[in-house]
Amino acid sequence: MADIKTIALPLPSQEFDSNNEAVTRRLIEQAIEDINARITLTDKMKSTTISKASRRQQFLLMGMKHG
Repeated sequence: MADIKTIALPLPSQEFDSNNEAVTRRLIEQAIEDINARITLTDKMKSTTISKASRRQQFLLMGMKHG
């Protein structure tokens, strides 16, 4: 999973600026899409197939000798 990056929204001007509005809207849309992608990934990881595979991998790793 990629690292979460923080992007500050542009500061509002005293007067309405359509370009600033479009940039702000797009940044918010991208943030919502990123959140949706993370939720979808989490739901997939909860599925039985991946969950069983994850448990098996953890079990196999516990049996490894360290050092």
